Amino acid sequence: MTDLSTSQQIVQVADELFYQNGFAQTSFADIAKAVRISRGNFYYHFKTKDQILKAVIDLRLNRTKQMLDDWEQDFPDPKHRISQFIGILIMNRAKITRYGCPVGTLCTELSKLEHSAQNDANLLFDLFRDWLVRQFSAVGLSEDAPDLAMRLLAQSQGVATLAQAYQDEAFINREVQQMNIWLDHLLPQPIIT
Repeated sequence: MTDLSTSQQIVQVADELFYQNGFAQTSFADIAKAVRISRGNFYYHFKTKDQILKAVIDLRLNRTKQMLDDWEQDFPDPKHRISQFIGILIMNRAKITRYGCPVGTLCTELSKLEHSAQNDANLLFDLFRDWLVRQFSAVGLSEDAPDLAMRLLAQSQGVATLAQAYQDEAFINREVQQMNIWLDHLLPQPIIT
């Protein structure tokens, strides 16, 4: 983290703490301690916790956009790209089992708090949904693409929620396998666009 500016370090640490402990349960002091800066120096960079939250949401949006862009470049087949989305659950299964989905948990918490940043956090789901719609459209399922995208988002969120509730990584593995079987039935052949 030494190559990052203090502001960037604060945002990255806050991102991790908001995910692990929740937004409401994470204090300025928690973040300052983890970054190893004084509270005075902390306030120089961020005056309010809501400013940090906005920066965390922006960080997550940028990371997600980059990941989706990378998949677009690395995988010419939309079916393979959709499979990459499903595979997020496997890649992050240890964290998901412990803390849930970082997008789902943040959106849920902000909704419960009736926080003004809830709509901004929901942009993370919008980003995934719109990307999935484009993938399903690219394979000729334009009419059903919005429903298919929401189905896959809902299923992945359900898997993350139940895996966390039961602390069960094996459940994630089984459900990812089932989602990929569903995808194979829906799209039996790769479609290169």
